[in-house]
Amino acid sequence: MTAVHYDSYTDARNNLKNLLDAAESGMVATVRRESATTAVLDAARLRHFLASVVPSRAEVVQEAGGWSVFIPGLPIAADGAYFDEAITDMIDALREYAHDWQDHLLKAANHRDHWGLVQLISLSDDEQLREWLSGPAQ
Repeated sequence: MTAVHYDSYTDARNNLKNLLDAAESGMVATVRRESATTAVLDAARLRHFLASVVPSRAEVVQEAGGWSVFIPGLPIAADGAYFDEAITDMIDALREYAHDWQDHLLKAANHRDHWGLVQLISLSDDEQLREWLSGPAQ
C-alpha cells in the first residue's frame, strides 16, 4: 500500500485506525471533505521536518550586563541576565506568539506566512525549542 485516502469524512471516521496507522508509519494519508483535501501527519515526523526547513534566525546579543534574543522580521524578543535565562524567556515569547497567531494573527497579512513556525513551536517541547534557537549542546 502506497497511500491511504478517503473521499469523505464518514469514510475516514469509519477507517480512523487505518488512517492513523498510515500517518504514523510515514505514508501519505489524506481525507477529502467537500472541495478540500487534508493530510493527516505523524506529529514527530512533521516536527522533525519543520525543524530542518524553518531556520530560527535567532540573534543573541550580549549587552549591558545581560543577553537579548530576537528573531528579525518577527515581533518576538527576550532578555535575561544570563544566556540561558534569555533563551528560556524567548521560548515563553515564542509560545505566546504561537497562541496569538492561532487566536487572531493567522489572517493578518504580515503574519499569515508564519504557519510553519507556529506548527514547529506548537509541536516542540521546551528542550527542542532551546536546541532550535541556540543549536545543539556542545
